[in-house]
Amino acid sequence: MAELGPLLGIGLFLGLVLGLTGAGGAILAVPLLMAGLGWEFPRAAALALTAVAASAAIGAWSGWRQGLVRYRAALLMATAGLLFVPLGLWLAQRLPHPLLELLFAAFMLAAAWRLHRQTLEAEVARGAVPLPAPERPEMLCTVNPATGRFRWTSPCALALTVTGAFTGLLSGLLGVGGGFVLVPAMRQVTDLSMHSAVATSLLFVALVSGGAVFWAAVHHGLPVATLAWPFVLSAVAGMLLGRRIAPRLAGPRLQRGFAGLMLLVALGMAGSALR
Repeated sequence: MAELGPLLGIGLFLGLVLGLTGAGGAILAVPLLMAGLGWEFPRAAALALTAVAASAAIGAWSGWRQGLVRYRAALLMATAGLLFVPLGLWLAQRLPHPLLELLFAAFMLAAAWRLHRQTLEAEVARGAVPLPAPERPEMLCTVNPATGRFRWTSPCALALTVTGAFTGLLSGLLGVGGGFVLVPAMRQVTDLSMHSAVATSLLFVALVSGGAVFWAAVHHGLPVATLAWPFVLSAVAGMLLGRRIAPRLAGPRLQRGFAGLMLLVALGMAGSALR
C-alpha cells in the first residue's frame, strides 16, 4: 500500500505525457519506477509493459475504426515477436542489471533522436524549415491501390517477420513496446503512410506487450498482477486528460522538449549504471 500513491502519480504523469506528445510516454516508466520506488530493472520493466499494452490497445482500436490498421501484417509481426519475447525475458533475468540499464539508456537516446527528427519532418511538411524531403527507395512491401492490401511476396513476409522478432526480443529484454523501433522499420520496408504505420504498430505493440506481461507474471513471478490495474488506470486517466488539453499545448516544441527530457533521463540512467 505504501507504493500505491507514488505508483498512481507516476502512471498519471506518464499518461499525461503520452496524451500531450502522442508518442512514447511509457518509455519513461522504467526509470521513473526505479527512481521513485527503488525497484530493480526487471520488476520496473515488467510493470511498464502493462502501461504500454493498455495505451497501445486504445490507440490500435482508434486506428482500426479509421481503417488504418494492416491487421495481417500486424498479426504476422506479432506472432514472430511473441516467439522471441521469452528469449528476451530469459536474457533479462541473467544479464547484469547495470548492463540492462545501459542498454535501456541507449534505446532512450535513439528514441529521443527519432522523436527530434519527427518534429523536423513535421516542420518540413508545413514548409517551416526549407529542407528537401528525402526520396524513398522502392519498398519490399507495397500496397495494392485497388484493394488497399499488401502485395504479399516472400521478401515482404521475411522482412516483416524479422522486424517483429527483433522487436519482440527487445520488448522482453528491456520492457519497451518497441513502437520507436517498429514504426521507422516499417517505413523502411513498406510504402504505408505514417498514420497507417503507427496504427499497425500499435496493434503489434498491444499484442506483444500483453504477451510479455503474461510471460513475466507466470514464469518469473514478477509482482505485476496486483499493481498493474491501478497503474494502468491512472495512466489512461492521464492520457485522456492530456488529449483534452493537447490542442492548446501540443506541437513540435512540446515534442522536442519531451525528446530533451528523454535525453536527460537516459544520460542520468547511464551515469547511475556506470557508477
